[in-house]
Amino acid sequence: MSRMTRPNLEALSTPAATDSRFDKPAHGWRRTLFTVIFEADTRAGLWFDLALIAVIVTSVLVVILDSVQSIRDQWRPLFNALEWVFTILFTLEYIARLCCVNKPLRYALSFYGVIDLLALLPTFLVAFAPELAYLIDVRILRLLRVFRIFKLSRYSVEYRALVLAVASSRRKITVFVGFVMLVVLVMGTLMYVVEGPEHGFTSIPVAIYWAISTMATVGFGDLVPKTDLGRAIASVMMLLGWGVLAVPTGIVTAEMSRRGPDDKAQPLPVAPRGVLAMTTPAPAVPAKRITPSARRRALARHRQGGR
Repeated sequence: MSRMTRPNLEALSTPAATDSRFDKPAHGWRRTLFTVIFEADTRAGLWFDLALIAVIVTSVLVVILDSVQSIRDQWRPLFNALEWVFTILFTLEYIARLCCVNKPLRYALSFYGVIDLLALLPTFLVAFAPELAYLIDVRILRLLRVFRIFKLSRYSVEYRALVLAVASSRRKITVFVGFVMLVVLVMGTLMYVVEGPEHGFTSIPVAIYWAISTMATVGFGDLVPKTDLGRAIASVMMLLGWGVLAVPTGIVTAEMSRRGPDDKAQPLPVAPRGVLAMTTPAPAVPAKRITPSARRRALARHRQGGR
């Protein structure tokens, strides 16, 4: 990784560094509110993050339970009340975030700002435009709040370490994915030629779909080779599926081990100058080739010296 990109990745390792682009106020109550909301290194900020996580998890749990018909029929009034409670809490948080930054538009257009807005839209959209209920089911709109769960990632050091490891390995993973796509294209085309439309492989895209599902060890069963050669190709694809699962995992794991627990790339150990001189072996000097004439001259000088 180049020197220019590494500091940018390491800057993502702390929420304070990530949110500093929203321009922290210089003084006043807005600075205090910014510290509580965007920075978790204070007691107030820690309690705010814990409370926000609890509200997010609870709201997502309510959305999941509301999707079950029997539970929704029994607890509909409670779910409707909780719907407005969560909407009001998320609205207050969204307004507070916009008020405590000097660049509110930048936060509103950021990834987490869009998630905050999606968490507010369902209830207000149906409340102020009831005719939309005929076009879009209310329960489907409420599912938009599930996107709010992505905000939990910013409070997890382990998540940020994983993101940094994946970002550092992106070139290796890209090369590997390109190789997998090439194998899928070749094997799918080969299976189309071997099996043919009479066995369900009506086109090359259909055969590529079969190759992807087989390599991913899914195997839906809607397409099954009937010939012996087709089954041999399917066996090779299944064995390749193990490598597809193992190689990216090994790449990311090696990168996480290299970076260490502090999310920073571990440099190679450098020995002190004195230790380096004692422990580093001297470079081997290639032996000089002695010609026959030089060997005879050296033997003659040795005899003359002996006399």
